[in-house]
Amino acid sequence: MSSRPDHPYVQHMNILHGPCELIDVPKLVRACRDEWYNQSLCQVNDSVVRLGVLHGEYHWHKHDDEDEFFFVISGGLEIELEGGGSVELGEQQAYVVPRGMLHRPVAANRTVVLMVETDSIVPTGTGT
Repeated sequence: MSSRPDHPYVQHMNILHGPCELIDVPKLVRACRDEWYNQSLCQVNDSVVRLGVLHGEYHWHKHDDEDEFFFVISGGLEIELEGGGSVELGEQQAYVVPRGMLHRPVAANRTVVLMVETDSIVPTGTGT
């Protein structure tokens, strides 16, 4: 688990499941008690699939060398983008934040997302 005082997010970067293992996402979501939780579920080639259980605002950040894919399973996610724009994702909607773009995910209510990103990405990115 990694968490910095200025970024109090619960982030588990260990790979929870290997190939040929059932991944019970609803069970993991039911067990989550954190406001902003991120768990690497599995590795697919050079990428990981991460589960996010989100509520509240993340900080502004970017990933200089990696794109970031968000897929909303339940709830809703707003991704604020540099320059004043934003994108609203509802259930079963997805969006790719391109590398180098400053962004901030915001979940007004408890939201469950899957994220796909390289296995080397630092979820907290670099700040402004």
